[in-house]
Amino acid sequence: MKIVVIGGTGLIGSRTVARLRQKGHEAIAAAPNTGVNTITGEGLDAAMAGTDVVVDLANAPNWEEHAVLDFFETSGRNLFAAEKKAGVKYHVALSVVGVDRLAAIPYMRGKILQEKLIRASGVPYTIIHSTQFFEFLDGIARDGSGDKAIRLSTGLIQPIAADDVADAVSQHAMGSAINGMVEIGGPDKFPLADLVRTFLERIGDKREVIGDPDAPYFGAVLKTNDLVAGPDAHLGKLDFDAWFAQAQNTRHTAAA
Repeated sequence: MKIVVIGGTGLIGSRTVARLRQKGHEAIAAAPNTGVNTITGEGLDAAMAGTDVVVDLANAPNWEEHAVLDFFETSGRNLFAAEKKAGVKYHVALSVVGVDRLAAIPYMRGKILQEKLIRASGVPYTIIHSTQFFEFLDGIARDGSGDKAIRLSTGLIQPIAADDVADAVSQHAMGSAINGMVEIGGPDKFPLADLVRTFLERIGDKREVIGDPDAPYFGAVLKTNDLVAGPDAHLGKLDFDAWFAQAQNTRHTAAA
């Protein structure tokens, strides 16, 4: 099959493209740096020609409310226009576990809009809701940083490794549309502040992490299970220790 991966050069996209190619599919890494832009439309019709499946992993570069809503609105409309013109049979998109519970965050409102466009498109689809990635722990720490300490929510987080996300995305891309949503998550749950504290200790960052149930998470106050997948979620294989060891090994190999 020809499978176009929008955002195919990013964290999840590059891994997904590699997996699909290993399975013998013609996987196209579509992104602005490869000449395909879902905002301007550049290269979109050409990329879609002969395409069976589209995997949408595009991500808004700016989380300001107007910018993020405009990104998902414009990208979605351009993408589905091109898909219909080309006769694409199946659309797979990656979204976020708890997106409806976290609508106070502008980025989540953008993802909610994206999902509405998918459901209204008429193209058979699967939406994959994922928990947060281990790879985002440093960004979460930056979001909670203050003058003297990092203040983070004590709500639970169930992080998943990017490799496990790519496994799930590629498997669904090679499968059939369910015209609904599935959830994926990591194998373990942690209080958010505790996990970030452990992560920073492992990398030698001595900043203090304070657990605070009222600390905002990108602007939203978390309830205990807002970031946690449901009981039917497919769970990834890599726990925190295995992911951290793999990440360190990759970093050392790249530096060698």
